[in-house]
Amino acid sequence: MAKEIPQLLLDRLQNEQIIWLTTLREDGMPLPTPVWFHWDGETVLISTQHQALKSRNIRRHPKVALNFNTDAGGGSVAVIQGEAVVVDQAEVSEARLAAYLDKYREGMKYMNMTEDGFKQFSTVKVIVTLMKTRA
Repeated sequence: MAKEIPQLLLDRLQNEQIIWLTTLREDGMPLPTPVWFHWDGETVLISTQHQALKSRNIRRHPKVALNFNTDAGGGSVAVIQGEAVVVDQAEVSEARLAAYLDKYREGMKYMNMTEDGFKQFSTVKVIVTLMKTRA
């Protein structure tokens, strides 16, 4: 899939701090949520809690959308369709977890949260495999 992703979108996946994850609620209503994420060149990693609504939605309906904010004029559109799976933290490599934590170290400080506190707070991980992009 990475070969088909435009360079501008690859840059955003590598550098942006927030991506919007859209899941479907039980009643079919789309639910967009801004989330922290990590791109490893193949999949998007999102950290969450076991009982979070996004986790429950994904378990029920794994098709998701990811998107970035546009620029002020509505340009720089980036929408990704994907398939998500909820996994336990232990199923994600230590190197990837470390990269995720490095990316959001300042954000955790802003939230008065330590790395250990963050790990205890969000023990569930969502892995999104990209299926189609529009950028």
